[in-house]
Formats: sequence, C-alpha cells, structure tokens
Amino acid sequence: MTSKRNIPTRRFIKPSFNFLIEKKRDGGEFTQEEIRYIIDSTLDGEMPQHQLAALAMAIYFSGMSAQETADLTEEMMLSGEVIDLSHIAKPKIDKYSTGGVGDKTSLVLVPLAMASGVVVPMMCGVEHDYIINTLEKLAAIPGFKSHQTNEHFSSQLARIGGAIVAQTEDLAPADAKFYELRKETGTIPSLPLITGSVLSKKLAEGSEGLVIDVKWGNGSFIKDLEQAKQLARSMTRVGRSMKRRCVALVTDMNQPLGDTVGTSLEVKEAIQLLKGEGPEDMKELVLKLGMEIVRLAGVAGSTLSAKQTVQKHLTDGSALEKFKDLVKAQGGDTTYIDHPEKFPAARHIRKLPAPKRGYVHTINAAMIARGVHLLGAGKEEAHDKIDHSVGVSEIKKVGTQVKQGEPLMMIHYNDEAKLEQALEYFKNAYRLAPKRPTPPPLIVERVA
Repeated sequence: MTSKRNIPTRRFIKPSFNFLIEKKRDGGEFTQEEIRYIIDSTLDGEMPQHQLAALAMAIYFSGMSAQETADLTEEMMLSGEVIDLSHIAKPKIDKYSTGGVGDKTSLVLVPLAMASGVVVPMMCGVEHDYIINTLEKLAAIPGFKSHQTNEHFSSQLARIGGAIVAQTEDLAPADAKFYELRKETGTIPSLPLITGSVLSKKLAEGSEGLVIDVKWGNGSFIKDLEQAKQLARSMTRVGRSMKRRCVALVTDMNQPLGDTVGTSLEVKEAIQLLKGEGPEDMKELVLKLGMEIVRLAGVAGSTLSAKQTVQKHLTDGSALEKFKDLVKAQGGDTTYIDHPEKFPAARHIRKLPAPKRGYVHTINAAMIARGVHLLGAGKEEAHDKIDHSVGVSEIKKVGTQVKQGEPLMMIHYNDEAKLEQALEYFKNAYRLAPKRPTPPPLIVERVA
C-alpha cells in the first residue's frame, strides 16, 4: 500500500471559500492548487457545509474543464490510501457500471476475465436507491463476505486473480464526503463530479485499466443519451490523462437487463450465463464487455481473438470454476453454485397479466426496480434485512407480442401487503401498443 499524499507545492495563498464559489459560479477554472485546497478543506472540515453545498451547485451548473476534472480525480484518489498491485505481474483491469436494473454482468465478467488471465480488482461502492448492487446479490450466497482489509484484498488478487469486495473507507475518503453532499444537494448527475468519483476510487484500488458501462434511459440516473455519451468521453479522457487504459460503452437502460430482477434470482441467472446459457441481451453485453476487458489487458489482440477467448471460457466451464474460486475465497458456500436450486424460493409466485392484446411498447425499468425493492429485495432503512427469495422473473421485453391475460412477468413474493404496494409499480411499468415497436439497440456507442 502507499500512504496518502505528501506533495510539496510552491507557495500557495489560500483563497477565501467565497472567492472559490464565485469563481466557479462565474465560469472560472480552478488551478490544481485550488482543487487540492478544496479537497483538503473538505477532509478536515474547514469548509462549512453550506459553502461546500454552494460550491457543488456551482460546479453542477458551470461544469469543469478536462484539466480540472483530471486534477479533481487525482486529488480525490490521493486523499487516502492507494493500493499498490505492482507485485502482481498479470494485467489488472476492472469494470465499472453506472448502475442498471437487472444488471448482473459483474458476476459473470469478473470470473470470465480471471479465466482469461486478467486480474480483476473490483471494489464496489454505493448505488442509486432503487438499484440492487453487486454485493447485495452476492450476499444471497450463504457465508459470502464482502468486507476485507486492503491487505486481504491484495493477497486474494495475487492468489486467485479476482475479488469483489466493498470499498474500504480509507480509499478516496474525500469522494465519500462529496458523494453524501451530492445526494443532499441534487448534484449527483454532475458529469465532472461523477467522473472524479468513479475514477478516483477505481484507480486507488490498483487498476491499470478500466472498462466502463455507461447506462442511459428510464432505469438509469442518466436519462439523456447525449449526456451519457458526454460522460463516457469524460471518463475515458481523464483515464488516459492519468496514464490508464480506458474504454467505455454507452448502453441502453430503458428496460431491465436479462430475465430477472432480485438477488438470488439474479445470481441464478448469472450462473446460467457462466454455463453459456441465459438471456440473449445479457449474453450480448457480457460478450462485448468481456471482449473489451481482454483487449485492454493485451490478452487478445484482434476483435476476433477477443471474441473467441471470451466465448471459449464461457462455454468450457473455466469461468464458472473461477466464480466458485472467488466465492470460496470470500467464505461463500460453493454448493449453491453447483446446485442453484438450493437458493431459497419465495412462498408465492404470481403472474402480472397483460391487460390487453398487443406488443410491449415501453418498459419503465426504474418502476420495476422500485416494485422489487418494495417486495423486500432492497432496504428501506439501513438496519433492514434483504429478502433474497423475492423478485421478478420471465420479464417480457420490448417488442414481444402478448395476448390478454398472458404474464408480462412472474412475481416472487412472501408478503401480501408488500405485493399490493409493488403491484402498482409493476402495472404502471408496462405500455402495450397494437403495432410492434423497434427495440432499441443495447449498445449505442463505443468510446475509446
């Protein structure tokens, strides 16, 4: 590990916080020293919360230049520990997603990359309120431990080539403070603040490169396609400026990914995918992201070679074995991977009937996620326990023709009262139309 920064600087006269707020409000550009001062003042509590909130809002409206964003990312990264993985010879590439409903790609991509000879140092932070994060899904496996020390994390990476753990508090602590503030001030969507937040943590964990899945649509906090493209460009540009390999895919989040939303339901679907089976949209995204990982790592040179590498490890069982290695290394019961039927099943399964004949025209993924959350798959309060048996499966996708009464999805639940609450969201999530719509492309753009 390397300790937090001790960077000598030329004589710097501290500006007032009012000056910094007004400078950004009026479209000015911060120097690296000013950004470092902001980060230091945030960490030690010198800048009052109301002024920090005003500064976040000024950044939200005025933006930051590419250089400012790179400086912000570096200062956030150096605000805490930076994990040194130089003792591991293999390429170290991580994957990050801005968050999606039903997105269980990390559960597949980490062992897939491990099987391909890539080390994946994945640390997971918080997600949006309605998104079930990767660690909550893995918690459905009895015994699985997501909290590790940085030393244990580094040791596991050297031993088996991958880890999926909770971000430790000593990595990019400045970002943690900023993130809480952004939630309170409505500045979560700020592109430079998103860029600094994501990259500071990912680079502090020891990654040499990063594959980013930027999602847009009704199931993402990024509703606008052009904004998603701008974020992809911002992240790849800053990543390169910090001497890291970086590529981003802009992908559609206007309907859930795969056939399930829940915790154990999604883990079971991931196991299917690791056997080369599973829904086509998930297969497509896993294939494309997997190809980017192995190419970025230098394991495969050409597009064809990358595709063959990914497909081979998905179908020959080696990626599945790596998933079991990872689960075992983190205390999980691997018999659940061999026998997915061991996962707890909900007491009741009920269909959501189509109200009329037609084609699925649109799906509001966020509404489905909220409904699943209400069933018990998410936490309303920090002390709540997640019900790993609940969720939805067999989700009908955009463009599918349905008859009246045919199930749009199957609802797995244990509590009738919770079901009644969730049903309002599920019913309102679907729009049917007499004509078949053109399903949106899953992958909109590649930014490298």
